[in-house]
Amino acid sequence: MSYIDKMGMFAAIVMPLFNIPLIIRIIKRKSSEDISLLWAIGVWVCIILMAPSGIKSDDMVFRTFNISNVCLFTLVVIIAIKYRRSKNG
Repeated sequence: MSYIDKMGMFAAIVMPLFNIPLIIRIIKRKSSEDISLLWAIGVWVCIILMAPSGIKSDDMVFRTFNISNVCLFTLVVIIAIKYRRSKNG
């Protein structure tokens, strides 16, 4: 594995981890009001639609990023929906 591949693999693993602070913030505040559900679900749908291509890819960096991103962004969407407060209280 070349230096560029190692750097890409590191980024593929680390980048989706930046979803964790968002998840923690939603849980601590007990609200996801400042996050657009349309945006979150739209991004999630695109990630899910790309997943088959990423999983069957021969590129290990893309495959690793795809799998970790699907897992962690799915968690973001679940938490955002769970902590969405109704407008009526």
